[in-house]
Amino acid sequence: MSLINTQVQPFKTEAFHNGKFVTLTEESLKGKWSVLIFMPAAFTFNCPTEVEDAADHYAEFQKLETEVYIVTTDTHFSHKVWHETSPAVGKARFPLVGDPTHTLTNAFGVHIPEEGLALRGTFVINPEGVIKTAEVHSNEIARDVKETLRKLKAAQYTAKNPGQVCPAKWNEGAKTIAPSLDLVGKI
Repeated sequence: MSLINTQVQPFKTEAFHNGKFVTLTEESLKGKWSVLIFMPAAFTFNCPTEVEDAADHYAEFQKLETEVYIVTTDTHFSHKVWHETSPAVGKARFPLVGDPTHTLTNAFGVHIPEEGLALRGTFVINPEGVIKTAEVHSNEIARDVKETLRKLKAAQYTAKNPGQVCPAKWNEGAKTIAPSLDLVGKI
């Protein structure tokens, strides 16, 4: 079953955020847009490159009133050390979320039971806690956060403009489509 347009399930976990340990729940995601970026584990090879990519674009997320959450199956203690020892991860100003109980990885369908790790999953969640986009793929393929930003902007645009859809390769400011019977078979 797809997670699209479903409510984020209840959870409670700890994160390392700007030098402190903080508790996060599904309520933490409400009131603003959120992007959850699942990664296999801290102290791996591809994961720091993705954290750094998100950190390099964090100001853009903030301008869109969106919080980024990096989630691994490690603890928040591991994330503190990861943040302190990896130059790439040290750039992160967003929460590094621990999921040692696998509550989040299971709820979002990215858990690998045989390994106790997560697949690379990216989810855009609206301010009401409803999942609007989902991307999950194999762990050897790192992501480009610019595509996540594009999807976030499209989700925000369609939320503000009901009845409009964003066509393939849509970017902010580009033309959208108002679906109608007159367009069927003409695009």
